Amino acid sequence: MNPMKKIRKAVIPVAGLGTRFLPATKAIPKEMLTIVDRPTIQYIVEEVVASGIDEVILITSEGKSAIENHFDYDFQLDTVLSKKNKDKLREELNNISNLIDIVSVRQKKPLGLGHAIWMARNVIGNEPFLVLLGDDLVNSEVPCCKQMIDLFGKVQQSIVAFQRVPADQTNQYGIVEGQETGIERTYKVKSMVEKPAPGTSPSDMAIIGRYLLMPEIFKFLENTEPGHGGEIQLTDALVQLANNGGMYAYEFEGRRYDAGDKLGYLKAVVDFAMQHPTLGKSFREFIRSVCDGSK
Repeated sequence: MNPMKKIRKAVIPVAGLGTRFLPATKAIPKEMLTIVDRPTIQYIVEEVVASGIDEVILITSEGKSAIENHFDYDFQLDTVLSKKNKDKLREELNNISNLIDIVSVRQKKPLGLGHAIWMARNVIGNEPFLVLLGDDLVNSEVPCCKQMIDLFGKVQQSIVAFQRVPADQTNQYGIVEGQETGIERTYKVKSMVEKPAPGTSPSDMAIIGRYLLMPEIFKFLENTEPGHGGEIQLTDALVQLANNGGMYAYEFEGRRYDAGDKLGYLKAVVDFAMQHPTLGKSFREFIRSVCDGSK
């Protein structure tokens, strides 16, 4: 077996319009909606950093400059905070701009998630890489990406993260069917289907927005014909990758929230707020009082 390559890069597609959150996202990227005191995208990037990644590739589109600006240094704001002696806040904002090296690649046409990832091919080169969806949050003790990187050290093949969902929700996800491997929480992918019709799902294993992919995915994406909605579907290329090089499905440890969905977003806010270092205790007391009907 060839020596394992270090996972150095992560792709975060943020080109979507965020229509599920209109009108809130008419002028603000959905990835900039805040979870307590940080935009969603910052939690995603912080997971990448905590997993030991060196570089982030943002796949952007028109109207997404706020995301890039958030991770950039703001001289004017820094000067104002300095004059007001708000050193702690200055340090926090400067830490954001120094989190990680970020490269932006523009997706000029909305041709789907598969196409967005394909746009990163020249930056990724011939090495394995991570993909994180910009509105998929995972709250876990060990970062979800780190869990996948550790597993990659054992299997050295592509990995998709999954969670188990009720049967009546399988039609909302890409679903994998897997065979036990003897490695805890890990399955060898046997088949994969995108949003199966109700009653036809091969399993309850729903893919979430975390992928660790071998670079061969790019040749399959390049040759993938547009599918539903005229978009290039990532799942179609993943099926080919699994059939040609093998793929594993990993049941990650943690709580996952679809922050691009209104209910999922609210659940994420509550979870992260309850664990906030300064607000958590008071917020938990407030939630308890609401549940008790005292407020």
